[in-house]
Amino acid sequence: MTRIIGIAGSLRRRSFNLGLLRAAAEVMPDGATLDVHTINDIPLYNADVEAADGLPRAVVALKEAIVGADGVLLATPEYNNGIPGVFKNTIDWLSRPADDIARVFGAKPIAIIGASPGGFGTILAQDAWLGVLRTLGTRPWFEGRLLAARAGGLFDAEGQLTDETIRARLTIFVAGFAAFIERSNS
Repeated sequence: MTRIIGIAGSLRRRSFNLGLLRAAAEVMPDGATLDVHTINDIPLYNADVEAADGLPRAVVALKEAIVGADGVLLATPEYNNGIPGVFKNTIDWLSRPADDIARVFGAKPIAIIGASPGGFGTILAQDAWLGVLRTLGTRPWFEGRLLAARAGGLFDAEGQLTDETIRARLTIFVAGFAAFIERSNS
């Protein structure tokens, strides 16, 4: 069984990206699962807090979920043409202490999807993630790309994906990512 952890990079309760991950969990291919996580309990990074108290429980739990997964699916919003600060903050916490980066992220297959109200989806945020993922030593999957533009028309008021075209593209995307993980782990 291929286990993938999905991380929604928004704090909104009805986030388009959380909805995109929930839809991805529904269309996973046979032999693969997607466990959806949020970043709602991750505090702002503060080295003084880390030095005094260690890593917050929510950070430790998310790190261990990543370690136990075969791959990671990031669902990124795009704020001001880049990575949302709260999502980058989460990765900053997850990379602490620095000597733990390889255990958490080293050669971990990672894919990126995203939904945005804008007309270009999350193309710039997805591109901005590449340097971060390279620094962490991950193995990004480049064979697919999913950009859900004009997301306000793709989701209902509860944040559930209603657009069948995006659902079909998402189905193909997660199947390709799961196959990539299987090839990477064999």
